[in-house]
Amino acid sequence: MTSIGTTPNPYAQYGSAYARAAATPSLAATLSGDGTAGDLSSSSTSNAATNLTLSDAARAQLAKAPQPDFATVTSDARVTLDRLYTVAGVKAPIFDGKTTIDLSTLDRRSLFAISTNNGGKFTPDEQAVAATELKQRFDTALAPSLATTRLTGDYSVSYKAALDYLDGASDEEKATATWASQRAAVLKGYQATQQDSNTAPSGISGDPIAAALAGNASPATGTTRDFSSVASDVRAFLDRQKSQAASNGKELVYDARRKTGQLADLSSLDNRSLSAISLNQDKKFSTEETFAAKQELNTRTRLAVLDALKQSQSAGDPRQFSLGILKQYSSMSAEERQAANWTQDFQDAAIKSYKSTSTLLSILKS
Repeated sequence: MTSIGTTPNPYAQYGSAYARAAATPSLAATLSGDGTAGDLSSSSTSNAATNLTLSDAARAQLAKAPQPDFATVTSDARVTLDRLYTVAGVKAPIFDGKTTIDLSTLDRRSLFAISTNNGGKFTPDEQAVAATELKQRFDTALAPSLATTRLTGDYSVSYKAALDYLDGASDEEKATATWASQRAAVLKGYQATQQDSNTAPSGISGDPIAAALAGNASPATGTTRDFSSVASDVRAFLDRQKSQAASNGKELVYDARRKTGQLADLSSLDNRSLSAISLNQDKKFSTEETFAAKQELNTRTRLAVLDALKQSQSAGDPRQFSLGILKQYSSMSAEERQAANWTQDFQDAAIKSYKSTSTLLSILKS
């Protein structure tokens, strides 16, 4: 348990999530279908596909599993692509200049196998769409930190995010010259920000952060799914759990205090999916379901705030708390912010806190 002390939380008035104590969510991911890691696309109906994004906790759970060898990863990626073609009713990943399949269910290592044509199993178009998906994931991972840098002028947060993402690569990816050169550039930038976080590192060849902040990079952005479609997919996901419970002779329940029934597992859903249940804009969910989703979101929000606080404490830099809050805010969709009650005033308070703390630290150092 993390002790916060008795100092009042300066952000407490802006979001109900801070005032609620909740149990740590289960990390057990509810996976179904053909067993492909990260694929929740199977449905109870043969012609309907459910496309859900895994939560960070579920991804972490999967990452702990024993890793197959790269040849197996490559073969599985080939099978997954062929299955995606069948589901989409197409024969190639690109038609008329547009991507025909969704690669979001493939993990980073699988995408790397495709993009590098490991084993000679993939076409040039498949390699291209996999490379684009990898670029999108890099951009997505950096986006919250880049937004935070633009808001605060603190460059260290963006270089640290890039360094963490690169260090999360597979051994196969780390063995490439491209990875080595990019990491060297990011590390040099990060080291410069440790001397002065408010001055942009310059003169570093191949620096992706400098290019992104200068607007010289060409980000590969995907299309955000319609929120109503997200809600429909989550509805199918919950209905599948209900059917599984019924097959076991049990009722699917959403309250852990219930002594009978099978407890619904929401831990594998990402925050946008939970927000779809919580906001219930299309009236697809019961009161029980919306309440459970709100509780899960509140738990995750609270843990994110505690994580920002712990990072601030471990770094010995009180500004890291505000930076963590701003990164979290920037990573959220509009629906997630609405569900968590994180308003523009909340963001403004975090920016003000960062700047005032920076000023105080500057005075103390002078």
